[in-house]
Amino acid sequence: MSDIADKPRRSASRVKQAIWRGAAFGAALTLAALVPPAVANAGAADSARPVASGSGGIAWTTASVVPGVQVRTGVLRNSGAAPVWTVTVQAPAVNRLTGAATWAPLGDRAWADSTAGRLREAGFEPRLEQVLWDEYADTPRGTMGWQVRVGRYATQDQAGTMNSAVSAAGFRTSVEWTGYDGRQAADAENIHVAVLDPARLHGTIAVSDGGNVADREKTSAVAARLGSPIGVNGGFFITSDSDGVQGTVAGLSAVHGRLESMAVGSRAALILGDGGRRPRIADLSTTVTVRAGAATYGVQGINRVPGKVRNCGRPGAAPTDQPRHDTTCTLADDLVKFTPAFRAPLPTGPGVQTVLDKHGIVVSTGGRGGVAPEHGSVLQGTGTAGNWLTDHARVGKRLSLREVVRDSSSGRQVRLGPDDSIVSAAPTLVEDGRIHIDAATEGTLDPQDLSFGFAWSNVRQPRTLAGIDGRGRLLLVTVDGRQPGVSEGFTLGEAARFMRSLGAVQALNLDGGGSSAMAVKGSLVNVTSDATGERAVGDTIQVLPERRTS
Repeated sequence: MSDIADKPRRSASRVKQAIWRGAAFGAALTLAALVPPAVANAGAADSARPVASGSGGIAWTTASVVPGVQVRTGVLRNSGAAPVWTVTVQAPAVNRLTGAATWAPLGDRAWADSTAGRLREAGFEPRLEQVLWDEYADTPRGTMGWQVRVGRYATQDQAGTMNSAVSAAGFRTSVEWTGYDGRQAADAENIHVAVLDPARLHGTIAVSDGGNVADREKTSAVAARLGSPIGVNGGFFITSDSDGVQGTVAGLSAVHGRLESMAVGSRAALILGDGGRRPRIADLSTTVTVRAGAATYGVQGINRVPGKVRNCGRPGAAPTDQPRHDTTCTLADDLVKFTPAFRAPLPTGPGVQTVLDKHGIVVSTGGRGGVAPEHGSVLQGTGTAGNWLTDHARVGKRLSLREVVRDSSSGRQVRLGPDDSIVSAAPTLVEDGRIHIDAATEGTLDPQDLSFGFAWSNVRQPRTLAGIDGRGRLLLVTVDGRQPGVSEGFTLGEAARFMRSLGAVQALNLDGGGSSAMAVKGSLVNVTSDATGERAVGDTIQVLPERRTS
């Protein structure tokens, strides 16, 4: 989800249409009780702990789409919620990695008290709201920081008028809907849950990139083309030319047992083993090495622009070699492999390119550009990697590549067959039956830099989630968001608690925001958040019908 600042407003009618579409799939109703939320304290110095989603229960409309595939549609409502529009004052901050001046949506208590005093002197009535760390496994406990806010308004326009006045007084501000705060109960959350039972499913579950990793396609369009009864969007991908080639995956991806993108550090991944019959979730890393005789060199990327690493997490990357979400790091000395699935023009620029045939024999070495061969591969090197290719990639000589996917917790290699696929994202939500959100480790927030990741992790957003329950069933979930008073989404903590309430023993967060989409029999059933409608994405998870032979 790389668009947290872009929050278009959706109408209630679109949500109702999606609910009606979901209701059309079946007529059986069941009730699932959820944990009631805590009620936020609304005092002058509000102290609000992150709350659980929902209030008491949700009525599901349940339908059997095909054998082994069930879809549940429901709206999680809280009649006691009373969110409003407000003005939030931003705190000056410094980007921890770059040292650049920036702004954060919250600061420490000293800043909050000082800012509140300045606001009062300017004739405003501020309030302080304490923000506590959510249920993360790798962050501090207690107070994260303080937000300074002005006013409570029924409409966005009213808040906008106050925002202009506060801004004119010399403050950096934003207009916000408090229903997005994880510490206040949401009005409603429109949810779709697909339950996939591999033991009953006639077909397979796989990752689909449309056969072209350098392309984008809508989830519903992929589902319709493949005849898939269920499809959801997959992992993170490039959305801007400045970050690489649009549509290419920003993290680990494997399709039909072939690596099409490398991991960025050790991040959560959904492994669909044996055509989805053996799904599991694990933190995975990748290592790829090219060998020419006794000489070796590390490949740092597959199907991406050399020198650009979206979400960072590769050795030698700057400004960090750790995962850093929605951040593009650089690599001066970079070696990248391109597969036949990269069907866009190969990147050009300084460096060296080597073309290999299907046996790994060097066909040519020279400047960068052209297209990847239909049967074979391409290596592009910059800096010392380019020098290595010049020295070792001689025409007619064989280069061998070794690709290893490894489970970070056990250290064991994950061996891929032609019926295996992998989609990765971040972070882990549930592990071994317990909530375990490693948001800092997987780079979606930074405890030392409140300007980074707060809205992505702690604010309600549209989400797509994947989990595995105790019976080995795959759970694919979407929650709509960015629709004030209609469907507000989940924080990461709420997403984890919701997946656990479904019985998930393992779960992870997939791409979200405007990418979140679920298609049932080729038709979109949720309400996406982009003003332009359903977003074209890099890859998807699809149920592929069993092919019958006559």
